[in-house]
Amino acid sequence: MLDKIVIANRGEIALRVLRACREMGIKTVAVHSTADTNLKHVLLADETVCIGPPASSESYLDMPAIISAAEVTDAVAIHPGYGFLSENADFAERVESSGFTFIGPKADAIRLMGDKVSAIRAMKAAGVPCVPGSDGPLGEDPDENLRMARDIGYPIIIKAAGGGGGRGMRVVHAEASLIAAITVTKAEARSAFGNDTVYMEKYLEKPRHIEFQVLADGQGNAIHLGERDCSMQRRHQKVVEEAPAPGITKEQRKRIGERCVNACLEIGYRSAGTFEFLYENGEFYFIEMNTRLQVEHPVTEMITGIDLVREQLNIAAGEKLRFRQEDIRIQGHAIECRINAEDAKTFMPSPGMISLVHMPGGPGIRVDSHVYTGYRVPPFYDSMIGKLIAHGSSRSAAFGRMRMALTEIVIEGIKTNVPLHQEIFQHAAFQAGGTDIHYLEKRLGLA
Repeated sequence: MLDKIVIANRGEIALRVLRACREMGIKTVAVHSTADTNLKHVLLADETVCIGPPASSESYLDMPAIISAAEVTDAVAIHPGYGFLSENADFAERVESSGFTFIGPKADAIRLMGDKVSAIRAMKAAGVPCVPGSDGPLGEDPDENLRMARDIGYPIIIKAAGGGGGRGMRVVHAEASLIAAITVTKAEARSAFGNDTVYMEKYLEKPRHIEFQVLADGQGNAIHLGERDCSMQRRHQKVVEEAPAPGITKEQRKRIGERCVNACLEIGYRSAGTFEFLYENGEFYFIEMNTRLQVEHPVTEMITGIDLVREQLNIAAGEKLRFRQEDIRIQGHAIECRINAEDAKTFMPSPGMISLVHMPGGPGIRVDSHVYTGYRVPPFYDSMIGKLIAHGSSRSAAFGRMRMALTEIVIEGIKTNVPLHQEIFQHAAFQAGGTDIHYLEKRLGLA
């Protein structure tokens, strides 16, 4: 077992990892910026190391500082959480070459799945369904690119191979715009990612976003834990997530889940991971794999009873998976609301002092949050300050519990997006299930 780990992150995910470590008797080292000395996990950790000023580039993204923190505290492993360096293959490689265990996939797997072109090739080889597209990077021949787009059929989307989070994408509805769109996307990709490789895919106009959670030990064993629906989005950022996905049959879950498991075995994957799909007209289309823990992992934990962070730690310690696919049972339904420090109407961040916090409770309610009364939300990082999760025996039961929880939550001193969530849970379309990824923006008049 790992006896001491560095938690190379902040906020609710850092606290989530710390809690798992405490349950397992693992000592923790909290690295933090000068702006985060009063974070809850920093106050609770066995040891703390300040690694730099507030700017992420000088603290949470500073690889040498994080590895040095592991060295001076005699830690044996580093957990990257999500965001920051969690999907940085160079960081994973440097951690391992420095003699520490990276609690996540091997660098080769991160690198393979981090490049969208190589990821699609690997998934096709493993039998995972993909969106019709160029099957590789676009060349410099405009006639060939025009021919390819005609074969795929408009609208199409040009994507940066190294992109993510909604960046490096451009939708093309007509042939006259194609060449200019490729040129602009390549320039943006070069500037944003240092890689101007782009590729072409069919643009699905009303898809849902459905993802499959996997666990693999890198020793020939892998399982999936069902799917989540993350279609309630704004500007490619998830707002509400739920599991299982409404309308997905057991047969579909088995078919796509098995292909995700097969892909894990094909690429020698280790740790937790998520296969993201667009789903339209009954078909799944792979878009990317997140080689880390997801923000929305709690809904999967609630319906399966499996602690994903604990499993990450066990796998990193060299243990084989403790579960077989037939052990996985989906019980009930779970929904998660991301609670952000932002204006519910304008979406402008709202940092500042929290004068009062009261979190909801009761049967089936879980709150993952690092905030407390007197905590000052800094202006330097992502605005998410917590996650509210409701679980029930059915989707309607989970909805009822979430509606109640959203009326109970109190966060004073700053603005939050709780009013937006309260509104979303009154929408008849969302109550019915199956809204597409454009639904929320259209409803808010942003599309």
